[in-house]
Amino acid sequence: MSDNASTQSAGATTRRRPPKWLMLTIAVVFGLFYAYDVWEAIGNLVGLNLQAQSLDTQLSGFGWTVLIIGVLLPVLVYALAYWIGRNRAFGVQALTLLVGLCASAAVSLDMSAVFGLGRLIV
Repeated sequence: MSDNASTQSAGATTRRRPPKWLMLTIAVVFGLFYAYDVWEAIGNLVGLNLQAQSLDTQLSGFGWTVLIIGVLLPVLVYALAYWIGRNRAFGVQALTLLVGLCASAAVSLDMSAVFGLGRLIV
């Protein structure tokens, strides 16, 4: 009876790792969503700069800082979410990347709502 208990406790400590291809597929699929978020931020950077130039003004230093943070934020959040979920089950990794994507999108939306064109130009 003690042999069976020790076998069960040894089996409970061993975890089966998910296949690498599945983990990589999840990371790539979510990476595309994060890349779209970066693409939108670059579009904001270029579009607001062109709009400021059409008004015969330019973006302020604060405006450049906000827009560059908007470009870098999804990249940093993706790296952090991937690092946190890298050795977990594929469902946990997908959930971690999804939470990171939602947080990145929420911060990007807040930045565009709080800092409109009026606060970003000189």
